[in-house]
Amino acid sequence: MTSTTTSNPDLTELRDKQQKVWSSGDYNKIAALTVPVSEHLVDHVGVGPNERVLDVATGTGHVALAAARRSAESVGIDYVPELLEIARRRAEAEDLVVELAEADAEHLPQEDASFDVVLSAIGVMFAADHDAAARELVRVTRPGGRIGLASWTPEGFVGGILRTVGAHVSPPPGAQPATRWGTEEVVAGLLGDGVTDVSSVTATVTQRFTDGAAFADLFLTYYGPTFAAASRLDDQGRAALRADLIALAESHDRGEGDGLVCDWEYRIVTATRR
Repeated sequence: MTSTTTSNPDLTELRDKQQKVWSSGDYNKIAALTVPVSEHLVDHVGVGPNERVLDVATGTGHVALAAARRSAESVGIDYVPELLEIARRRAEAEDLVVELAEADAEHLPQEDASFDVVLSAIGVMFAADHDAAARELVRVTRPGGRIGLASWTPEGFVGGILRTVGAHVSPPPGAQPATRWGTEEVVAGLLGDGVTDVSSVTATVTQRFTDGAAFADLFLTYYGPTFAAASRLDDQGRAALRADLIALAESHDRGEGDGLVCDWEYRIVTATRR
């Protein structure tokens, strides 16, 4: 049986807006920063050969490719066609077999209980309808299968980016903070009674930039949420947003004296399908 999930009309409109946000900028310029997070997720969940694995909101394919390298039967979905095309080129370059399809997290086209492992790294957390997306994660996981989700934490660096953006440009009506998914209790509640053995770990990925300005300019130019927010501001507003992003980066600098070095915290939540 395929999904029969329905969405609130307001959230459907929100999803369409968010799809446009993630299609803006050039996320491929940012995606490389999250490779270690995706590799950690696949290692932590213990993806094995011949397991059927779904990567929800695959983006440019980090998790799907990592699973394929472990000889898993890997499938990735995303709602941004341009990112899927990059994932296809990456799979071809490595001669990996990965099935990629255009779909959103709230309406997965896969059958019930059709995957041994369902994963998402810095992906499903940005779904418009958190409840619907969580239901879909559970639905497509077989009984005894594993769910693993890596998300930025509310208190971490990227949580700070999103708060900074929100202080300059109000989020769309109905939008919930993406970093809710970086809290174990919230994810446990979203996944509901269909899972057991919910647990989590936190980790950090170290990022390096020439300085705070280089970080701010990279994200204002290429990262969908900051790019889209800046496009809604006048010159003075964009300058203020840039200044706040620089201050955020500098406040997280390790102070090692060789460029800007900061740690971005994320949480991996795992669960087993009942």
